[in-house]
Amino acid sequence: MKIAIASGKGGTGKTTLSTNLTALFAETENVVLTDLDVEEPNSGLFIQGELVKEEIKYKMIPKWEEDACTLCGECQKNCNFHAVIQLGSQLLVFPELCHSCFACSELCPTSSLPMIPQRMGSLKQFKNKNISFIESRLDIGQEQAVPLIAQTNDYVGKTFSRETIKIFDAPPGTSCPVIEATKDADFIILITEPTPFGLYDLKLAIETMKELKKDFGVVINRYGIGNDDVVDYCEKNDIPILAKIPNSRKVAELYSRGELVYTEIPEIKDELQKIRNYILNLKISN
Repeated sequence: MKIAIASGKGGTGKTTLSTNLTALFAETENVVLTDLDVEEPNSGLFIQGELVKEEIKYKMIPKWEEDACTLCGECQKNCNFHAVIQLGSQLLVFPELCHSCFACSELCPTSSLPMIPQRMGSLKQFKNKNISFIESRLDIGQEQAVPLIAQTNDYVGKTFSRETIKIFDAPPGTSCPVIEATKDADFIILITEPTPFGLYDLKLAIETMKELKKDFGVVINRYGIGNDDVVDYCEKNDIPILAKIPNSRKVAELYSRGELVYTEIPEIKDELQKIRNYILNLKISN
């Protein structure tokens, strides 16, 4: 089972839910937590472990071989991302815009744009009893998260068996990184908060998951503040509400110290148990 935890906006509690749900699962079975918010990973603040593997990750970008180039313009015509531009007798390559699609290189009639590796970030794997924790981090100055997310997903798929429960802490929002982080998941947990802003962004996230044809459910965090509009919306649209995590100052205090919350607050553990049971039932049915 691949479970992605996503949200329409930042700050709704994705990391809190991801780390605490992982720790709860780990009480009885092996589980993998992967932080796919590669621009600002923070699950490692709450899940520590022994470093067992580290890899430098690269993306492929074209390098202009001026001597062989005839300036035919095919590369510029075939690049949908404007990463290769011809200016007079010069060819400019913009690595920040390159999506490593190989179109310019493969379609160049003189093989003047060989693809070369460029470092974009790193991947680390930690082990803590029943928890395997994967953290990928984009290098400062790199602008594209999608290639690193894709390589991280490939690493998890090749390293761990299909039977292992895998939890993915996805980036916030509804843009390309979220699509890449959730497209192969078996089930999506959308976490929100009971406020007008929370409902607005939840609707965007729901529409995104529907476009991807993904099964999903909703977790309401900080339940007790705001209003019941999120509950009413989910009930009206037959969207399962998996849990309602109560609003608590103690949660904020524990979070600020980098501590897990479910072990200290019984009400939250009860709600996480509901999510766990739902996921296990999905696993059995699949």
